[in-house]
Amino acid sequence: MLLILLLIHSVHFPAAAFYLPGSFPQRYRPGDTLAAKVNSLTSPTSKLPYPYYSLPFCAPQDGVHHAAESLGELLLGDRIETSPYRFSMLNNTTPLFLCRTDPLNPDTTKLIRSRIDDTYQVNLLLDTLPVMRYVKSPIVPDVLLRSTGFPVGVRADDGEYYVYNHLRLTVLVNKQNGTNRVESLMATADGAELIGFNGGGKEGGGYTVVGFEVVPCSVDHDPAAVKGRNMYDEIKSKAAAGCGPSVVGMRVQDNRPLVFSYEVTFVESSIQWPSRWDAYLEMGGAKVHWFSILNSIVVVAFLAAIVLVIILRTVRRDLAQYEELGSKAGAQADELAGWKLVAGDVFREPSHPVLLCVLAGDGVRILGMGVVTIVFAALGFMSPACRGALVTGMLCFYLVLGVAAGYTAVSLWKTVRQGDTAGWKSVAWRTSFAFPGIGFAVFTVLNCVLWYNGSTGAVPFLLFLVILLMWFFVSVPLTLAGGLIASRVRHVEFPVKTNKIARQVPAAQCSPWVFVAVAGTLPFGTLFIELFFIMSSLWLGRVYYVFGFLLVVLALLVIVCAEVSVVLTYMGMCVEDWRWWWRSFFASGSVALYILGYAVYYLVFDLHSLAGPVSAALYVGYSLLMAVAVMLATGAIGLGASFCFVHYLFSTVKLD
Repeated sequence: MLLILLLIHSVHFPAAAFYLPGSFPQRYRPGDTLAAKVNSLTSPTSKLPYPYYSLPFCAPQDGVHHAAESLGELLLGDRIETSPYRFSMLNNTTPLFLCRTDPLNPDTTKLIRSRIDDTYQVNLLLDTLPVMRYVKSPIVPDVLLRSTGFPVGVRADDGEYYVYNHLRLTVLVNKQNGTNRVESLMATADGAELIGFNGGGKEGGGYTVVGFEVVPCSVDHDPAAVKGRNMYDEIKSKAAAGCGPSVVGMRVQDNRPLVFSYEVTFVESSIQWPSRWDAYLEMGGAKVHWFSILNSIVVVAFLAAIVLVIILRTVRRDLAQYEELGSKAGAQADELAGWKLVAGDVFREPSHPVLLCVLAGDGVRILGMGVVTIVFAALGFMSPACRGALVTGMLCFYLVLGVAAGYTAVSLWKTVRQGDTAGWKSVAWRTSFAFPGIGFAVFTVLNCVLWYNGSTGAVPFLLFLVILLMWFFVSVPLTLAGGLIASRVRHVEFPVKTNKIARQVPAAQCSPWVFVAVAGTLPFGTLFIELFFIMSSLWLGRVYYVFGFLLVVLALLVIVCAEVSVVLTYMGMCVEDWRWWWRSFFASGSVALYILGYAVYYLVFDLHSLAGPVSAALYVGYSLLMAVAVMLATGAIGLGASFCFVHYLFSTVKLD
């Protein structure tokens, strides 16, 4: 009951993230130092993130230091580093001088202009919160649009390039009145000690950071006037006269230095610390999202109910008819028709049985990884405050579920071979290298492309070796262990014996694979709306955190895949076609074809501004990998459902 309540909470309040041990608030006294950090430069049009200091930005006085990053952050291309932006809690500042760069050479000027053309964004972080920028909507002037980060610069109407060199930063803080019991429990669970501010008066409970906002400005500082100044000296700024996208000043041109500055204002806010991520996690068009999901659920559930009723009534009628014929002593063989005639062939070994077992095993692993990850995310265990937690969790679950992959593949192999364990090691080995090998090959090729282009999206060589070792020394042994367990467990026995000579399949007017290809439309109808939001999160940088919706859609997808596969299997046997193994797999797995088609549609109509062949190669490579993963997962569902259906069907009828 508690899990159900938590899932309902995550569906209705997706932005109310759970803060588990390890994420209790950091409190600051007035006057304490706050240091902002910088992440990689990112772009919605180019999928190549670059280091922040690849452009001539100001560096800290004590040098640039890299922050400790998780496995997921590194895989996502995050490279968090220290910055010169420092603040003193509750102390508002006038414009402060940061640095004056060397005169720009032609190569640097060209690089900055290229980054501006590709709409690269600067990403600042303060207390794990990304900086947020508000701009007026060009369509509805009274509406403010939110976005994380801010552009490197802007290209004016006259064709000149200008860099945003002055930042108006606003830090939202919430005054704490004392140590909260929940926070104390969190700290105790971590073995940490909360700092108690018992100075009394206004400083009693300290302050927490609950918001971080920026207004970037392009200010025409005089390089000669600031020459010789030290970092954090006060300077006169023209930003007070006006600041916005239409106000430009610091031009990017050869042999001219850039001057950077900033100012900060602290504002007390009523936002509580547990709710500080609400502004980031609130998805635009929430009502449309909600009603679209409900509409899909109702329509698909209605169709699934109709299909289920038809199958139950038809099968029940066939069973009653065959029992009646079987009770008659003089029943003729030609009075029987349909699926009962293929009883001696329905469990015949399929073509390429090893490949089928390997694909089913990998599909179960991928499905299990998806289910466990979404459940943990829906329950709030993967807070956005823990950057990269989702990717780290997915990788760990995938490695551990190698046991399930090996067990499923070898169990299916033993069942197909009716208890013969010969060759199970080969099946287990191939399962451990099939999809992981494909995924690692695609990952390696794309990573080499990113390496060549100097992008932070490239995984460091040491981490690359770590992933390779995790595959060979964690995933492979667990897969073999699962296969070993399955080889010693009793297999599923068939309810009927298989004839020595295969029955000839009657010629069909239409190829059954046409129905297999069309069958994928129904599973695709359950997920295409969520697929749009997921694709927007992956390729447009939008935050996706409605895992409650996704969990409901996933459950519905499993049901629909099972029913579609069962329907096609039953239809095939009714026309005396006993070759159902592969068709049941691809009946539900054909949804991958429609996902690929949607990926092409999304590339043409939503990512039409995608810049460069490298970004296109990344999109195509990862889209193909995603489609293969979906095919394996949904195919395993269809194969398992059809096997259970066929086994039950022939177990309930008396055969001579």
